[in-house]
Amino acid sequence: MTYDPISEHLLLDWFTGLETPEGFRAELVEGEFLLRPLPDGSHEHCLSRIAGQIHTGSRTAMDFSGNKGLRLGSARACPPDHVIPDGTLAPGDLRLYRGAGPWTPCAGVTMVVEVTDAAPGTDRGTKPRCYARGGIPLHLLVDREDSSVTLFSDPEEDEYRERCTRPFGKPVTLPAPFGFDLDTADFL
Repeated sequence: MTYDPISEHLLLDWFTGLETPEGFRAELVEGEFLLRPLPDGSHEHCLSRIAGQIHTGSRTAMDFSGNKGLRLGSARACPPDHVIPDGTLAPGDLRLYRGAGPWTPCAGVTMVVEVTDAAPGTDRGTKPRCYARGGIPLHLLVDREDSSVTLFSDPEEDEYRERCTRPFGKPVTLPAPFGFDLDTADFL
């Protein structure tokens, strides 16, 4: 397929004006339109535990947003990605979310969190590429099917050069600005 900037603009205009059906969320990831159901309770349990630990354990006060739309760079011959991480974290003193529109640039975001759902392939492969391309320093993936947590770090182009995977029950060290060990025992 050849790159067509007119089609790209038409797709972006259609996507940003889309009224997502109730009970779903829509994303545009590497030129692919994704319509996914809202997460289940086990998914939200993991996300809640992560947010709670970050609020009490982080050395830097962090703001947390669940399901905040991010506008990222684009893969070759694709429109810019419009991705909705399960969790987005930024230093509180930036006030990144205050007054932000539905699709926020990723500048200032310190970490994104994904908890696998019905489409784990997107969470495991596609989204890490998008977040690395966006220059987001840290990406935490809770893989419920694999019973593991992976921390991606050191983004370069469309990949993270470092990754640390631990099984549920083993802590994951979150580096600065967080500076604490994330307890994953309650993810089981």
